[in-house]
Amino acid sequence: MSLKRDASGRLHIESRLMGESLMDKTLLASTDGQPIYRLMPDLNVVKIGGQSIIDRGRAAVLPILDELVEARRSRKILITTGGGTRARHAYAIATDLGMPTGVLAKLGSSISEQNALMLAILLSQHGGVKIGHDDLHKLPNYFAMGGLPVTHAMPPYGLFETPPALGRIPPHRTDVGAFLLAEVMGAQRCVLIKDEQGLYSADPKKEPAAKFIAEIEVNELLARDLNDLAVERSMLEVLRDARSLREVFIVNGLERGNITRALQGEHIGTRIFKAG
Repeated sequence: MSLKRDASGRLHIESRLMGESLMDKTLLASTDGQPIYRLMPDLNVVKIGGQSIIDRGRAAVLPILDELVEARRSRKILITTGGGTRARHAYAIATDLGMPTGVLAKLGSSISEQNALMLAILLSQHGGVKIGHDDLHKLPNYFAMGGLPVTHAMPPYGLFETPPALGRIPPHRTDVGAFLLAEVMGAQRCVLIKDEQGLYSADPKKEPAAKFIAEIEVNELLARDLNDLAVERSMLEVLRDARSLREVFIVNGLERGNITRALQGEHIGTRIFKAG
């Protein structure tokens, strides 16, 4: 490439984007012509829910870790963690104090990271290592050394979190963080470990008559605009626009074997997918 001066006198590095507006729709569409390079197509990203799993303590957490330790014998697994009840408590205090959404996002991230540290310590005898978001490019090295990496799933929007259309809770939390991580790494699959069978038409803890949804296309799910969901709406929007990952699984980790079956590609729990 070489420098070139345009009609206005500005210097540019000569390229097909030279002097173009990055808001031009035609230009933006032209950047999607090449296939996405998948960094780790054999990676499995699993998210252990904070409130649904970690807050239950050893009775729920230890069997899930045992299952993941066994599963990693034949596959590469990156464990990510949710925030849970402590994050909700921080959100409640912060909103009462009038804090903006970006501050809430920063608080939620620190609690998700606390959970990652605890799980990494519990996995220390199996190669467990707590890593930060800046260490993700080192994943191949951790796996080559027999490590079992754990990171927090809260995406690093922090103070730059976008204000939500409704309320003040950060719209990008740990479900979307786990999926975004799987998407950027070009992972094989993303599994969200929760305490329910999967997705329902309503919260089954509040509505016993709620209907189980075994499989649904993401645009159909968004169109339903359900009042309550087992996953973040922002995660559905990311799945809708994803380039590498085309599905996500929600499984009940309290039932032994569900995680292993999901990692093997079996349709267990709820599958949310992108058509086409």
